[in-house]
Amino acid sequence: MAGHSQFKNIMYRKGAQDAKRAKIFTKIIRELTVAAKTGLSDPNANPRLRAAMIAARDANMPKDTMERAIKRGAGGDDSTAYEEVRYEGYGPGGIALIVEALTDNRNRTASEIRSAFSKAGGNLGETNSVSFMFERKGVIVYPAKAGSADAVFEAALEAGADNVESDAEAHQITCATEDFSTVRDALEAKFGPAREAKLQWLPLNTVPVDGDAADSLLKLIDVLEDNDDVQVVFGNFEFSDETLAKLSA
Repeated sequence: MAGHSQFKNIMYRKGAQDAKRAKIFTKIIRELTVAAKTGLSDPNANPRLRAAMIAARDANMPKDTMERAIKRGAGGDDSTAYEEVRYEGYGPGGIALIVEALTDNRNRTASEIRSAFSKAGGNLGETNSVSFMFERKGVIVYPAKAGSADAVFEAALEAGADNVESDAEAHQITCATEDFSTVRDALEAKFGPAREAKLQWLPLNTVPVDGDAADSLLKLIDVLEDNDDVQVVFGNFEFSDETLAKLSA
């Protein structure tokens, strides 16, 4: 899940994500396989594969599991044809949501996602029905220990990034999609592999959500993220510290 750019709206749910380790492994294995199939099996020459491997290590995926997924994709042993599909709609509280999926059956996935939106009181819309409220950006994340805020800011600025946000947990660098590869490579040359480096949908404006709407929204996001085909969910919501505390209790 990714709401607005501040880390707190994402990080507080890490405990819940850890409890879904099997689901997380399924998603990462699928990404590893697709990345290896569509590009080179060498992570140094395949940024998508490199990012997937970092995610696998962060999730404590066993090395042999990761290597099997890469070998299956690179060797063509996996005959499953996955498609990258984007779904858009409105959730509780009128929150705009973008769902990115990797699926081998578009009809099944669309039906399941439409059902999840409907049961939550939301609506699944057409492509581009909410994406105009977001901007597609390259997002690169480093742990705080990678360098000082000043050092990361200067390096990112020199590499052509648009913005840097740092806090006690991490540094988040954003850049234009066309500059993503250049910025990522420049930062990795200075600070090593990023914890996360991928294209994301960032909201142009955020909508405060609290009370029952916040609870319903998170339940919908949980259902979506529990779907094996769904890779990530983006939204234009923002939770207050008070709402976060209640939801985390």
